[in-house]
This record gives sequence, structure tokens and C-alpha cells, in this order.
Amino acid sequence: MKLAEAFVPHPNWGLDHVVGELREVRRQWRESCARNHECGGRELPAPGPVRDIVAGLRGALFPMRLGPPDLRQESEDFFVAHTLDIALHALHQQVLLELFYSARQSGQRPEPDVEAQAVGIVRALSEALPEVRKLLDTDMRAAYAGDPSAHSVDEILLCYPGAQAVIHHRLAHVLYRLGVPMIARIIAELAHSGTGIDIHPGAQIGPSFFIDHGTGVVIGETAVIGQRVRLYQAVTLGAKRFTVGDDGVLEKGRPRHPILEDDVVVYAGATILGRVTIGQGSSIGGNVWLTRSVPPGSVITQASLQETPSAIR
Repeated sequence: MKLAEAFVPHPNWGLDHVVGELREVRRQWRESCARNHECGGRELPAPGPVRDIVAGLRGALFPMRLGPPDLRQESEDFFVAHTLDIALHALHQQVLLELFYSARQSGQRPEPDVEAQAVGIVRALSEALPEVRKLLDTDMRAAYAGDPSAHSVDEILLCYPGAQAVIHHRLAHVLYRLGVPMIARIIAELAHSGTGIDIHPGAQIGPSFFIDHGTGVVIGETAVIGQRVRLYQAVTLGAKRFTVGDDGVLEKGRPRHPILEDDVVVYAGATILGRVTIGQGSSIGGNVWLTRSVPPGSVITQASLQETPSAIR
């Protein structure tokens, strides 16, 4: 350290004032939460532990690809059992936190059997893992079949952001349906931050689903996607409008996102809004803006929308 630097006085940041102002903002926020039952205490699920849980579940689902690099096939079952035991115990703690948090948020006491409820949720996820793996196998094969630049299914599993987003979604969707939406949303947002692909855990997605490239894809909570559907980058399956209740608050959970039937392809930059149905085998061209249903086998491009708007219902 130079001599001049040693005698520089410590700056005064005026922290007493800042800390006091922050305390007042927190007080106002907590009063508002208490009136509206919109938030609870500090004990709630956290992204860090959930990230570790997902890493364990991914490794257990694909031990020889997403597990440790020194794993050998003769040790697979031991690794899967050990990894699942750690991940599921950690998940149990996060589920308990969410159940207690939800009770506080609604202004109610937790259910007397909250511990058994948490165990049941975690056990249900565990029992769903073989089916999740089967679905993911169809997704990886669909990606390999749909991308001429892919040299192997392993390449897709290890490298493709769409594959990572779908793995997260398959796990998050199970937890969403089991009644722990915050943990499910954390899992979805971990994938979103890492891949640029935003899939709400409530979206229902059939087998053999492929997102190519992926950056900027958005799939809303009530979207329903059939089998063998393919999306390209910057596709939005969003809501056209939001229903507002008599109290002026947005109504939650209403179907408001598109339905894509089997074998639909949606090309880059297309936006499909509202509870519309894209018929089986349809192709939606790049940068199309679509707010109406189309029949099976439709080929929709910007030019077709301009030339024959009355043909699209």
C-alpha cells in the first residue's frame, strides 16, 4: 500500500439516514402485506437450495450424462439412490417452508398434518420421476430428429438450451400440480435465467416437444401444447387480455393462453395471443402476429394474413 493511500479517511456514506429510510419502507410494505395477506415471514423457499435440488434430480434422471464425470455404469443405481435421497430430503424442507408460507399468506394456520402433506408431495414427485424420464427421452429424440445440425442425442442433452429448459419444466410442472407453485416457479426461473427460455410451470406440454435455439421463447401458464410440437426462438404463446374482477384485481388462473394441437410448428418471432386454437399439423410462419384460431393443416404467413384475413377464425 502506498503511503498516501494509508491516510485516506474512511468516507462517510450517511448510512444512518439510509438505514432509517429503508426501515420505514419495510414497515409500510409489511403493513400493506398484513392487510392484504400478500406476504409472510422470512421462512420461504429459496433459489439456492432449489438449484442444488434440481442439479441432483437432473443427475439422477441422466446419471451417465448429467451425473459426475467419474461415474461408471456398475455404480449407477448406488449413485441414483444416494443422490435422490439427498435431493428429496432437501426438497422436503423446501416444501415444508412453502406450505407454512402459504398458510401465513392466506391468514390461516397450517394444516395439522402439514408434515405428512409435505412427505406426500415429495413422495409423489419421486414416484413421477420414471415417467418424467420417459417424457424427456421423447423430447431429446424429437430434438435430434428435428435438427440436422445435431450429431447425437447426447449433444442435445448436454448442449442445447431448449433441452435444459424442458428438463426444468418437466420437474417444475409436476411440483406445480402437486401444490407447491413457488418452488415450481423458482425451478422455471432458474432455467429462464440460464437459457433465455421462459416456460411457466403451469403450462401443459405433451411428449416429443422441441424448442430450437430457444432464446426469447415465452410460454404462458395456461398454454396447452400437444404432441410433437416444435417452436423456434422468440416465439410467444401469451395472453391477449386479462380479466379484472369487481375489486379491480386481475383474476388468477383463467385460461388465457393458446392451445397448440399435435404436430404444430411455430417459426421464429411468431406471437400467438389469447385462448385460441392452432389446429393439428399447422405451420405458423416467422414474425406472424396471430390472435385468432386456425383450422388443422393451416399454413399462416405474414403474406397470407394480409391477403386473406377473413379466412382465419
